[in-house]
Amino acid sequence: MSQTQIDSLIHHQIVSTFMQDGHAPSQEKLVERLGLSASAIDAGLHRLQASHGVVLHPDGRSLWVVHPFSASPTHTWVQGPQQGWWAPCMWCALGISALVKDKVTVHTRIGGEAEPIEIKMQDGVPLQTELFVHFAEPPRKAWNNVHHFCARVLPFRSREDVTVWAERHQFPLGAVMPITQLAELARRWYSHHADPDWKKWTPVEALEIFRSVGLNGDFWSLDTSGEHY
Repeated sequence: MSQTQIDSLIHHQIVSTFMQDGHAPSQEKLVERLGLSASAIDAGLHRLQASHGVVLHPDGRSLWVVHPFSASPTHTWVQGPQQGWWAPCMWCALGISALVKDKVTVHTRIGGEAEPIEIKMQDGVPLQTELFVHFAEPPRKAWNNVHHFCARVLPFRSREDVTVWAERHQFPLGAVMPITQLAELARRWYSHHADPDWKKWTPVEALEIFRSVGLNGDFWSLDTSGEHY
């Protein structure tokens, strides 16, 4: 197999394990399930990290985030009929719903603050359509600090609430969209993340997805000269 095929299979096994078991597989479990050597798995994980397909802990062995899943507790929990998952952000939470293709409930907090909220989802479609979601920074800056980027992709009751929240926390006032628009983005972005032949979106492909759901302008622009989004 080529390195690309190995990386796709490793990613597929990781995402499938999250979906089925609710947690990330260990490197040892990946070796057992894929029949590859430990060195091949380790090299594949580091290639996936270099291409932003996974995020490893600083030890270089343990999986931390494999979007749309987090192996560490976050402020967003997605509960399905049989299993539940931590999501790094609202984009990821809606992506989990699109992946598992079932009824789920997203448990999170308005603006990451005191007010809890439960968002019912069906096959990636939110049943509460009056909410909004805020991106503090453009996606092209996500990998400067992906954890901080994701932590601020949060739900709000109104666009006006976002302005007050951003001022209160001294965060940038970025882009606000209806949750229905984010759900469409999540379905297009994450629906194939469990495929055995998964590949990371290129910047050109990512930009096309943004535009396909009406996300235009400088905030959503990407450097398309590179290989990875």
